[in-house]
Amino acid sequence: MEDRVWTVPNLLSMVRLLGVPLFLWLVLGPRADWWALGVLAFAGVSDWLDGKIARAWNQTSRLGMFLDPMADRLYIFAALLGLVVRDIVPWWLMAILVLRDVLIVASLPILRHYGYGPLPVNFAGKAATLCLLYSFPLLFIAGYEGIVGDVAQIVGWAFAIWGTAIYWWAGLLYAVQGLRLIGQTRRADRATDPGIQPAARAAATANDPQVIEGGQAAQKPIDRRAGDSGPPSSDSRKGATSPP
Repeated sequence: MEDRVWTVPNLLSMVRLLGVPLFLWLVLGPRADWWALGVLAFAGVSDWLDGKIARAWNQTSRLGMFLDPMADRLYIFAALLGLVVRDIVPWWLMAILVLRDVLIVASLPILRHYGYGPLPVNFAGKAATLCLLYSFPLLFIAGYEGIVGDVAQIVGWAFAIWGTAIYWWAGLLYAVQGLRLIGQTRRADRATDPGIQPAARAAATANDPQVIEGGQAAQKPIDRRAGDSGPPSSDSRKGATSPP
């Protein structure tokens, strides 16, 4: 993965980020809901488009992996804030969704301590974001009278409830993945500690993929007999397996 900045997907993500304050102003200022929904629709289309372009043109970058989920979260926060301020949705819905993101952000220093960056977005997280971004325009339309508003309210709340549930499920998947990586790294550190006896080291590493900093697989140490310059004999490390 490259560290390129000026790519088409990154430019689309930057433009999408610039639309967040515009969207919030349209919702809370003149309350131009249809213009606000147009900004939200552009954000959804550009989100899909920059992913397609990044894969098709091989323009995936670390900056893009940071900007893309950040733009999604900011649109979710802005739409929730507008809905709460205008008394369309209760404050607790916003609190539940924001709490999940706070916990994710709080875990980043712990992952960084063990040599890992932010975890990649999983399918559940993408599905949850899609459900929530579908629900917000419908909840805005639900404020209007008539059959359209009634249908929009039912469908919008269905998307919001499902999106919230999947959003937290995705957070639990991130937690499990992070704990697994930390556990593997700690076991690898213990296995390479010179103070550990060889037998204990072999037992700790026999069935462990051993992930070290940067995500590289650790090489398992090979014991050699004193004065032997050739390869180890077949019985010198019984029970040990060679790395794939």
